[in-house]
Amino acid sequence: MISLTEDKKMLGYEVFAPYPDISCFVTTRHGGCSTGNYASFNCTPYTGDDVNCVRQNQEALCAALPSYPQELVIPFQTHSTNSLIIDETYLNATYSERQSMLQGVDALITDIPGCCICISTADCIPISLYDKLRRVVAVVNAGWRGTVNRILASTLHRMQAAYGTEGKDIIASIGPGISLASFEVGDEVYEAFRTENFPMEYISVWKPETHKYHIDLWAANHLQLSDFGVPSQQIENAGICTYQQYEDFFSARRLGIKSGRILSGIMINPIINV
Repeated sequence: MISLTEDKKMLGYEVFAPYPDISCFVTTRHGGCSTGNYASFNCTPYTGDDVNCVRQNQEALCAALPSYPQELVIPFQTHSTNSLIIDETYLNATYSERQSMLQGVDALITDIPGCCICISTADCIPISLYDKLRRVVAVVNAGWRGTVNRILASTLHRMQAAYGTEGKDIIASIGPGISLASFEVGDEVYEAFRTENFPMEYISVWKPETHKYHIDLWAANHLQLSDFGVPSQQIENAGICTYQQYEDFFSARRLGIKSGRILSGIMINPIINV
């Protein structure tokens, strides 16, 4: 990953660097004003953080982007497979209608410049997508429940249905999240993946010393991209484990649920008339 700011509060992906028409970022824990388990750059509401700190952090985030967003669109996630297309219907809705539309949504899609679509994670896997031909972007929250229910594949197929997206045109990033080494799971989680026909020999290992399975969520989501036809050279895996690097990235397994979240966002930059 590459640093987007001098204080390293926002990181970007090399795979998106050749595309100046979009902005894509991941926040770290640095450079904000939140305190305690929210320290310091928590930009996500819904977490119990001080609302003024969240607002200040969001303003700093927006100011650091090449173009100031029209809106940070942040859904209230529930580990579902629900996606929402941010279109004119959303933009023309009232504030309360928008909040209702964002309830129980774990993936966002848009082709509207200036709308920065975001998802919040703290060990789950954030995935950003860009259809470079049709100029459509998407973000996906892929925790284990979303991954086992193939939320990423579902989002890609919705992009295909709505915009004609093809795998060969997708640029994708698999962001900071819990790694295979750290994601110890119970038998019920292992069985959930096995029942859904994931190749367990590829995405899991058995640790005899703990008598536990470990699941590779990075690999499980990479498979969904590959199955859709996304070329491997167009996929970047950050390779950052939030559980291991919790001083730099929020980790719910380390800090508990009442803690900050990583905000991952992507936006089609608005065209500025000079």
